[in-house]
Amino acid sequence: MKKIERRAFIKNTGLGLAGIGLLGLGCTAESNAPETNNEINAAGLPFKISLAQWSLHKSHFDKKMTALDFAQYTRKEFGLDAIEYVNQFFKDKAEDKDYINDLKTRADGEGIRSLLIMIDREGELGSTDKKERQAAVENHYKWVSAAKTLGCHSIRVNAAGKGTAEEVSDAAVQGLGALATYAKDYDMNVIVENHGSYSSDGKWLSTVMKKINLPNCGTLPDFGNFCIEYDDPTNYKSRKCVNDYDRYLGVKELMPYAKSVSAKAYDFNEKGEVIETDFYKMMDIVLAAGYNGYLGIEYEGQGLPEKMGIQMTINLLRKIQKAKTI
Repeated sequence: MKKIERRAFIKNTGLGLAGIGLLGLGCTAESNAPETNNEINAAGLPFKISLAQWSLHKSHFDKKMTALDFAQYTRKEFGLDAIEYVNQFFKDKAEDKDYINDLKTRADGEGIRSLLIMIDREGELGSTDKKERQAAVENHYKWVSAAKTLGCHSIRVNAAGKGTAEEVSDAAVQGLGALATYAKDYDMNVIVENHGSYSSDGKWLSTVMKKINLPNCGTLPDFGNFCIEYDDPTNYKSRKCVNDYDRYLGVKELMPYAKSVSAKAYDFNEKGEVIETDFYKMMDIVLAAGYNGYLGIEYEGQGLPEKMGIQMTINLLRKIQKAKTI
């Protein structure tokens, strides 16, 4: 399938960025204002769409946007009604009550629902060192509280650790179980994403979930994070996967425990379909599992500007919604 690049797309269509709305790729023209999720659901469509903050990571890292801008930007530019935060973009604010309340006020003011916070860099919940694992568990406590204030249903965590698959599995059962037990008092879910190493093995992670067996501990299947091993883990930009798990099998194995789903997209072809993942096939798996919640858009491509990549992912999911109307 032919990949669509930014320059080629504009050249082939004869449109600049200002004219993209004519093709349904933008949201600026009043006649092409996007439908809200409430309108979509009223039409009896099978799932809802949210936006993950990581889709705008370049804008955040370049200081063009902050977490406080996220809700308004999501509503204004895309017409969506739900968001998923990433703790890296307000990592020192978890215990700043004024800041967290401000985030909530801004989201509420836009009619935006805060679904979850993706938590990274707070220690390894699957560490085989008991003290390190417990420290990681406790490091997540503040995010449980912040997520509760925001009205989220979950925090997304990682099941990372060093050791054999069996050793890390046993440790992850202990770490995740302890955190989920703590989060229960906050009516908060602890959900694990397939996010590299053993966690990108669907059978491994589903077995961990089965062993934990707690109602508030589940998964966040990501359509794209199924590389178990890279040739050079330290080189993020040019590393190549040398052990890739079947993404369709992986999502199928994780869906029985799913409390959220990440619609990861990198590149598109000329038909507006994601090249690396068959979204129609993937959504058959998701819906067959009985999941009708939010699909969190996580655009991570390099070929298109963030806004365009997000909008193209929305367009594709809208097509699938209508094709799979209940």
